[in-house]
Amino acid sequence: MRTPILLLLIVVAMIAPPLHSADALAHDNDVTSLRVGVFPRRPTAETRRMMQPLVAHLSRQLQMPVTLFTPPDYPSFWRAIEQNRYDLVHYNQYHYVRAHKTLGHRLVARNEEQGSNQIRASVLVRNDSPIHTLDQLRGRKIMFGGGRGAMVSYILAVDLLREAGLDDGDYIAQFALNPPQAVTAMYFGQADAASSGRIALTSDTFTPQIGDSTQLREIAKSAAIPQLPWAVRADVPTTLQRRITRALVGLSDTPSGSPILHQLQLTAFATAVDADYDNVRAVVARILGEQY
Repeated sequence: MRTPILLLLIVVAMIAPPLHSADALAHDNDVTSLRVGVFPRRPTAETRRMMQPLVAHLSRQLQMPVTLFTPPDYPSFWRAIEQNRYDLVHYNQYHYVRAHKTLGHRLVARNEEQGSNQIRASVLVRNDSPIHTLDQLRGRKIMFGGGRGAMVSYILAVDLLREAGLDDGDYIAQFALNPPQAVTAMYFGQADAASSGRIALTSDTFTPQIGDSTQLREIAKSAAIPQLPWAVRADVPTTLQRRITRALVGLSDTPSGSPILHQLQLTAFATAVDADYDNVRAVVARILGEQY
């Protein structure tokens, strides 16, 4: 009786498709396209220009259409997340811990910028400003980018200000649409200081209207938190989640990935786990009183 059983196993093995075939994975749970949402860290047109090569790469690697969405502001971006309009999301750290807790989003990767997979908030002034310390900002205008949901430009910066003894009301808070606009507005006299990621000090393209980043001076920087995350929504199949991670992290291992990373102003994508963002949860709890 062994021979018929063995023959049956051989026949089944010949008929069954490969476990990890591209077709099987791409269509797992009937997923035939991918919608990518990117938060408004930069102006919409700039975000679309930077992301298009990555979108094309993901489409090739996943063998499915990939559509990019770039909402203009934080409220509309978060509404789209709550309405499950995106399958893959690039957002700030606050958005991630919130979406993970309330919507079940799962990490796929995080940015590596200028060789680092961490990021800090920076409080900036013009290079010719008489302000040299945070305490000198009492009663003065500080420009934040992106609203109160901006992790680095607002939440982390406010945490830094409170550590220096400046509470809400000790300074005049103003808001620009995004961090580059906040820094630019400060530079042209609309505020005494601005907050942003430290990229404003090292990249002339971050604030093109200023051009020369040496015209800015940092008066304080925050503790480091993990870089900006990428995650999938709860119902994206695990197999597809893993393929997205490989497609992103693998960019730094191939010559064809270099121009894509350069366009994104990244040095790599790094793997990440949820526990990496526990210090983000602590800051959010201190500043916003929200527990994630």
